[in-house]
Amino acid sequence: MSAADFILERLAANGGQPSFFWRGTTYNGHWLVDQVQKDVDFLSSENVGPGSVVLLKGDYSPRNVSLLLALIQRRAILAPLLPSTLAKTPSLVELVNPVFEIDSASDGGIIVHKRTQTELHCLIRLLHQRGEPGLILFTSGSTGKPKGVVHDFGRLLKKFQKPRPAMRTLNFLLFDHWGGLNTLLHCLSNNSSVVLPETRTPDAICQLLERHQVELLPASPTFLNLLLLSKAYDGRDLAALRLITYGSEPMPNSTLVALRTVFPNVELRQTYGLIELGVLRAKSQSSDSLWVKVGGEGYDLRVVDGILQIKADSAMLGYLNAPSPFTDDGYFITGDRVEINGDYMRFLGRDSELINVGGQKVFPSEVEAVLLECELVAEAVVYGQANPITGKIVCADVQLRGTADEGEARRAIKRFCAQRLEPFKVPVKIQFVSGGLTSDRLKRLRVGRGATAE
Repeated sequence: MSAADFILERLAANGGQPSFFWRGTTYNGHWLVDQVQKDVDFLSSENVGPGSVVLLKGDYSPRNVSLLLALIQRRAILAPLLPSTLAKTPSLVELVNPVFEIDSASDGGIIVHKRTQTELHCLIRLLHQRGEPGLILFTSGSTGKPKGVVHDFGRLLKKFQKPRPAMRTLNFLLFDHWGGLNTLLHCLSNNSSVVLPETRTPDAICQLLERHQVELLPASPTFLNLLLLSKAYDGRDLAALRLITYGSEPMPNSTLVALRTVFPNVELRQTYGLIELGVLRAKSQSSDSLWVKVGGEGYDLRVVDGILQIKADSAMLGYLNAPSPFTDDGYFITGDRVEINGDYMRFLGRDSELINVGGQKVFPSEVEAVLLECELVAEAVVYGQANPITGKIVCADVQLRGTADEGEARRAIKRFCAQRLEPFKVPVKIQFVSGGLTSDRLKRLRVGRGATAE
């Protein structure tokens, strides 16, 4: 029995239910089950079989979802990668070391290239021995080169076998991120319709939310802040929206407060997951709170020296290009610094992002949260810069709201921060930029710490 059989059985049992909305067309469960079988036959004719390492180049589309499920059915080892990701980091192809490269065009056309493999990595050989499908994903590379994460796909899929409530969902996160795949598989496993976006601007997302009466929007705090700034929701019927989940980075309290004002009838829920471990079940203390309870079946958590460690049944097998990050007793050191209050925790930021100012620790997310409360600031990214006296100083790139005298704005922002932060946390240097801060902030995030469907 294939690891994905249960998904196809549920789709077949409710075949008239819409599975996808994409480019103005609805694709139901009958279409997907039939297409998966066609793609299984197609892959078989191309000699893609158990243990084949396959690089799937493409973005979300109904056909790519079918290929994903068909590759699981064929027990292949799959590495989904966006063309834009490969354009920025072409070396990932050699790291995957595929025997097949599948180019999937947005019009549904498929081209299969056969490649010559070099010697197989020991983790790939382990999957061969198990006879299980595999999944290769990549970290963001924010602290160095991207790490290749190898999963036993069968183990990841086990969590989806238990039926759970699901809502009509817009799959905001990406095809080569675990957060996006987790949302997709959760919806398919529970016969929930999925809207597949091609553009992720606030206006495009709000159009899809309204057109398809979406109930669940998983997103990042950065995007949600852009949504608030754009006011793309104005004049749109978003009454169907019941839940917004957020993750991948700390949520500024000012953004949370603003979201509650704009969407008073929508539940706001923090989520938590890691590309190396999968997505944990999460429960926010309330829609107004940044305290969250995480864990669930198959996860064991502990905090050591303020850093969260997790042991997971769905943990990765290891990295293709880095040493094992697990402790001797099997816990993954997340690098996330947390505060604990009973059963709940609050994420302060990643330990690797700490700015050490003369021995004092500063989390960029804390300073960013204060900057975003200032009425002059539309967006902000905080970082450390070397200093011969203190070791590091706090710096900020800021996008202003509207036009203002930069000298006066800089002084006003520093005064604002000084009233809310300890002196060593106040930005010493403030540089004004016209845009691009969203991508700058996302560069330092770990892929997979995701806003998801759970």
